[in-house]
Amino acid sequence: MTDPSFRTSRRRFSYLGSAHSGTGDHSKMRLTSLALIPLAIAFIVMVLHLAATDYNGVRNYLGHPGPTILMMLFLGTGIWHMQIGMKAIIDDYVHAHLTKDAALIANLFFCVALGATCLYALIRIGLA
Repeated sequence: MTDPSFRTSRRRFSYLGSAHSGTGDHSKMRLTSLALIPLAIAFIVMVLHLAATDYNGVRNYLGHPGPTILMMLFLGTGIWHMQIGMKAIIDDYVHAHLTKDAALIANLFFCVALGATCLYALIRIGLA
C-alpha cells in the first residue's frame, strides 16, 4: 500500500512535512493588519491630543469608556498581530524541534504578559 502524499518515507517518519497552518496564519495576519489601520489612526490622534496634557488630564481622558476601549482594541490587536508574525518567523527559521517549541511557548507567554500589563496599566490609569 502506498501513501498518496508526496512526502518521502523519511519525511513521513520524522513528521517534517507541511504543518498545514500557513493559510490560517496568513489570513489572521491580513485581518489584524486591516483592523490596525483605523485603530492606529485613532491611536495617533489620541496621542497627539494627549501630548500637551498632564497626568491628571490623561487620567480624565482615559476615564471615559470610548478612548479606553479604542486603546485596548489597538493594543490587543497589535499584540495579536505581533504574536502571529513572530510565530511565522519561528516556524520558518528555527529548525530544532525542542528549540522551536520553547520559542513558540516563550512567544505566547510574552504576548500574554505584555497584553495583561497593558490592560492593567490602562485600567489603573483610567480608574485611579
